[in-house]
Amino acid sequence: MKLNLLNTLDGLKPCYDDDYDNKKKLKLGQVYSAEIKLFRNYEFFKKYFKLINITWEFLPEHIQEKFKNRDKMRESLQMTAGFTDTLFSIDRGELVERPKSIAFESMPEEEFIELYERVKDVIFKVFHDYITEEIYIKALSSF
Repeated sequence: MKLNLLNTLDGLKPCYDDDYDNKKKLKLGQVYSAEIKLFRNYEFFKKYFKLINITWEFLPEHIQEKFKNRDKMRESLQMTAGFTDTLFSIDRGELVERPKSIAFESMPEEEFIELYERVKDVIFKVFHDYITEEIYIKALSSF
């Protein structure tokens, strides 16, 4: 069971209805073990994907075709921004780069904020003929 908790002077309090419902399932008087992690900002996570979606929508079809799909474009942007993991490819017999996982449990908030800023910089540098920061800000205002 996973709970999102707010630390208050009175103790840890469930953040959302689901968290409250899950907490009610815990038996009173029992001792539980918990791993405490800082909760990553889900709204910022959605903002990152809004950036990716807006970029995809503004790219002409001949550029989109190079990436095959939106997710492959996102991975390419992350790699260009320097957010990669290196692993050994057995079939190639060499080290290869792959995009880092952006899953909540894989990347801390501070690193994700840096990823967002660097990917945004790559987008506005590489695709400046198709999307500008002004276009992005205008599109984001409807978010």
